Amino acid sequence: MGEYFRPWKLFTLAIGLALLVFGAFYYDQPDWDVGISFVMGLLAYFTAPWGILVLKARRWKLLPLALLAFWFTVDGSYVMYNAWVGRPVWPELRAANFFASSLLYLLCGFIWLPRMTFREVLSSAAAALRVGGRK
Repeated sequence: MGEYFRPWKLFTLAIGLALLVFGAFYYDQPDWDVGISFVMGLLAYFTAPWGILVLKARRWKLLPLALLAFWFTVDGSYVMYNAWVGRPVWPELRAANFFASSLLYLLCGFIWLPRMTFREVLSSAAAALRVGGRK
């Protein structure tokens, strides 16, 4: 549980939520509002790193649960939320949302996966860039 309270992870969550809320106002889409931004953003924060870890560690017994968490975050919560607020979900919007949300989910999973301090994340990234630059 302590991983969820690392300052750098909370800071990046706040930035991500702010961008989602900004997008909800800027793009004015019928299926995107502040509420769904928080629902899907918070679900991704709590499930995406774990889902990536399941794949990375090859914990195949947990794969069905990880896939369920993925689906619920990127599609199930979207459909349920829009039904709850009385908004119809058109198939075209649902497909577009699934694609965009899937990419964001994976990105968030990789960003929030490291169980390190921010300083350790920066050191690790710098080391990877140095090694990659030598080829």
